[in-house]
Amino acid sequence: MFNDIGPLELVTLIVLAVLVFGPDKLPKFIQDVTRTLRKIREFSDNAKNDIRSELGPEFKDFEFEDLNPKAFLRKQLDNDELGLKDIRSSFDLKREMAELTDSVNGHDTASALPGPTAPTSSAASGGRVDMTKKPEPAKDDRPPFDADAT
Repeated sequence: MFNDIGPLELVTLIVLAVLVFGPDKLPKFIQDVTRTLRKIREFSDNAKNDIRSELGPEFKDFEFEDLNPKAFLRKQLDNDELGLKDIRSSFDLKREMAELTDSVNGHDTASALPGPTAPTSSAASGGRVDMTKKPEPAKDDRPPFDADAT
């Protein structure tokens, strides 16, 4: 829950709590908050136990965490009844990307295309595309926007 709070933020929260509640009321406030959290946790556990007892023995493997869609999908995808592990293992992303790159560069499709095929710049460079080259900016006839002029 609080995994993304850094040390500086924690110190800031403590200083803010001391300023808002004062040093004399802060321990009492912390006790009240912890007591309330314990009661909420106890109420939640009792409700879960009541639901499990009411569902009966056919739902003995039921977990409330499965109600979270992410956890449910992860559990179902890890289940090998559907044969998804075979499908995932047969899918080779590098091979698929190489085939896609070849088809885009025209290695396999150049002979299948009708009409004359002129050598392109990628074909002249050995079929490699320069991914580091930045595209040329489009020429715009509009003047630049000036916030101070409006």
